[in-house]
Amino acid sequence: MMVVIPPTVPPLPRARRHDRVLRPGDAFGWLSAGWRDLWANPGPSLAYGLFVFLLSLAITLGLVLLQWDYILFPALAGFMVVGPFLALGLYDKSRRLARDEPVSLAGMVAPQVASGGQILFTGALLCLLMMLWMRAAVLLYALFFGVRPFPGLDHIVTMLFTTPVGGAMLIVGSLIGGLFAAFSFAISAFSIPMMLDRRIDALTAMGTSWMMVWHNLPVMLVWGAIVLALFLFSLATGLVGLILVFPLLGHATWHAYEAVR
Repeated sequence: MMVVIPPTVPPLPRARRHDRVLRPGDAFGWLSAGWRDLWANPGPSLAYGLFVFLLSLAITLGLVLLQWDYILFPALAGFMVVGPFLALGLYDKSRRLARDEPVSLAGMVAPQVASGGQILFTGALLCLLMMLWMRAAVLLYALFFGVRPFPGLDHIVTMLFTTPVGGAMLIVGSLIGGLFAAFSFAISAFSIPMMLDRRIDALTAMGTSWMMVWHNLPVMLVWGAIVLALFLFSLATGLVGLILVFPLLGHATWHAYEAVR
C-alpha cells in the first residue's frame, strides 16, 4: 500500500503595510525636528543650502540666456522631483546627530550609503521623470497655442490669465502637473532616505515609499502641502530662500522617514 504524503505549502509572506497611528499635525513635528537639526552645527547645512541655491540660480540663468525660457516653469516644478535625491547629505547629517556621531560637510557630500550604487539608479529615474514632465509641458503648450515661438516670460502670464485658451491650458496643465507631482512625491518621499539607511534595491525602495505614503495619507497630504508652501516661498524670494528652506526640508524629511518606516 502506497502512502501519499500531501505536499506542504509554505505560508505566503505577509505584506508589511506601514500603517502608523499618525495625526496630520505630526507633520509639523517633523518640521520642528528638522529645524533643530539645522541649527545643530548649522555650518554644513547652510553651506549645503547655499550650493543648491547657486546650482538652481545657474540653471535658471542658463535657460534664460540660451532662450530656453519656455521650459523654465516646468524645470522649476521638476526641481521638486529631484530634490529628495539632492538632499542625501542632509539625511546623513540627521542620522549622525541621532547616533551622536560627528558631522562634517565632507561627510555630507560623500555619505556612506547602505544601498550602494542603487541610489544612483534611483536618482537617474527621478531625473528621467523630471525630463518627461518638462517634455509634456512643452507638448501641452503646443497643443493649446500651436507651433509658434514662446512669447517670453513677460507675456506668458498675461496669456495664461486673460485669454480663454490660456485659462484652459492652465487648468489642464495643473491637472496633469498634479498627477506628475503626486506620483513623484509618492515614489521619492522615502525611497532616498530608505536607501541611505538600509540595503535595498531602487525599485523596491520606490514601491515601499509609495506604500508608506498611501497608508499614512492624511499626514502625508499635510507634509506635501508644507513642502509645496516652502518651495513657493523660495521661488517668491528669487530662490534665495533655498539656502534655509532646502536644508530644513531635508532634515525634516529624515524625521518623517523615521516616523513612518
